[in-house]
Amino acid sequence: MKLGVYNAILHDRPLPEALKVIANLGLTGIELNTGGFLPAVHVPNIDEILESDAARDEYLALFEGSGVSIAGLNCNGNPLHPNPEIGRKHAEDIRRSIRLAHRLGQDRVVTMSGLPGGEPGATVPNWIVNAWNSAALDVLDYQWEIAAEFWKDIDQLARELDVKVALELHPQNLVFNTADVRKLIALTGATHVGVELDASHLFWQQMDPVAVVRELGPLVFQAAAKDVRINKEHAALYGVLDNSFRRLSPDEDRTNLGGDEWANEWPKDSAWDFVALGRGHDTAYWTEFLRALHEVDPDMLVNIEHEDVSLGRIEGLQVAAKVLRDADAALRESLVGQ
Repeated sequence: MKLGVYNAILHDRPLPEALKVIANLGLTGIELNTGGFLPAVHVPNIDEILESDAARDEYLALFEGSGVSIAGLNCNGNPLHPNPEIGRKHAEDIRRSIRLAHRLGQDRVVTMSGLPGGEPGATVPNWIVNAWNSAALDVLDYQWEIAAEFWKDIDQLARELDVKVALELHPQNLVFNTADVRKLIALTGATHVGVELDASHLFWQQMDPVAVVRELGPLVFQAAAKDVRINKEHAALYGVLDNSFRRLSPDEDRTNLGGDEWANEWPKDSAWDFVALGRGHDTAYWTEFLRALHEVDPDMLVNIEHEDVSLGRIEGLQVAAKVLRDADAALRESLVGQ
């Protein structure tokens, strides 16, 4: 398997410096952000690369001799957002990223399924968490119709360019569990749309990432190495769907998600937190996670995503990289002689 880093945490430095950080971690891949919620900091000339062989070759030359190569593109966003300022842009970012992957000799693009509004004329997405009433199922029927049309179109483009689109099973998206994945494939007949197995979002939903990998099998195209710690004393009081987020004001440091939407401050006394690998589940668990991925594809791309706010950028990557390397070594040792 190819072990690397999703580059968003390294957007504070130029690409050559980011590549040195990753190489010093003993890892060999970089998953490049190419739009969506975040700007394409390390690929600022996408349009030029799409049009010019010289620009493409000049960009690829940045990786030569670094010991790190591109390990997929990432344009997480909401391509089904009912606000066209957001939805249309994120949808076009996915199409552009597929074309860019083809130009760069890549065959993986990571994104999210998206989430529409709840009815015609809606201006904000509507996430149905528990469809116990008929009106909620009406909303879902409407949303799935929109999603199926969009993803059929994306699958056709991806198939033409021989690129696999891997959906992160992220809550507040229409597709966030195994049943949703199966439904999307059934509705679209997609051959080039599957899953990016980010274990973190499965952990806090009380799902087992290893079991999910084995359930979805060849539909798992890529993986993210990110851990979660359940804070039992708070989860016992608030549950994992705790909504105690704080709206950040314009004069505070905040991340724009498109249009006039912004990331909020994480809840205090949270029921769960994103943590570096090993701080929620030990190396033995991550060894079994890699084993399940290896069963699907021995060449699987597995990239660290660092969102542990208690650790600095490099410190968090160092902690996660050690656990991931140790898990990979344990897996390889166990496979010797088999």
